[in-house]
Amino acid sequence: MSVVLIHGVPETARLWDGVRRQLGRDDTIALSLPGFGNPRPAGFGATKDEYVDWAVGQLERAVDEAGGPVDLVGHDWGGGHVVRVAIERPDLIRSWATDIAGCLAPDYEWHDFAKVWQTAGAGEQSVAEMISGSVSDRAARFESMGITPAVARDMAEAADETMGRCILALYRSAAQPAMALLGGRLNQAAARAGLVIIPTEDPFTGGEERARWAASKAGAQVALLNGLGHWWMLQDAEAGAEALRAFWSTVDNPNA
Repeated sequence: MSVVLIHGVPETARLWDGVRRQLGRDDTIALSLPGFGNPRPAGFGATKDEYVDWAVGQLERAVDEAGGPVDLVGHDWGGGHVVRVAIERPDLIRSWATDIAGCLAPDYEWHDFAKVWQTAGAGEQSVAEMISGSVSDRAARFESMGITPAVARDMAEAADETMGRCILALYRSAAQPAMALLGGRLNQAAARAGLVIIPTEDPFTGGEERARWAASKAGAQVALLNGLGHWWMLQDAEAGAEALRAFWSTVDNPNA
């Protein structure tokens, strides 16, 4: 049984290094989304649907290699892709976990960064500023957001015009009511065991009440990470890994 982890925006797969070390397994796979430290395929439009299609292709290969469905974990936009997979391709997964379930509540409003990226002109200016300067300059900006130095450096090296264009296309394809419509399908995610991770200090994903609403609708368990924020896997990788292990133990032994 393999574990597949998907990062978010504007991140890279190195975001998961600490959690992977804490899990102490040799069967974890951290995917690199196209445009985020991974080349953007020709003709790839970077919309939410295209990212899900890409993820499905990666998961089909992972399932073939693992010999069966995988445990799928997503953070930020990766968490959104995870929910889509749980709804549309449950045959590929044994379980799913996401930390942005609150974004699927019917009254969720996109955070301020997203609203800027979804605005013509302002979005282009914002990503131009994000990728400006030297790698060291960009890394320093990411560190100021709470990203650890090694991960910030990797993000800075990947932060180029391709990433900027992908960010804009992805967020613009997901302008409301897109997320609310996905939330209306959450009951379909109950086909597989699910976990809603709730970092209590995350300002971007709708808060605990919305996340618990989504968990209830999807028939998912909840893991509350008290005092941790959006980048919980960098703040306390051990706590994140333990929440995942505890969840997977209930999938292994549903009657325990």
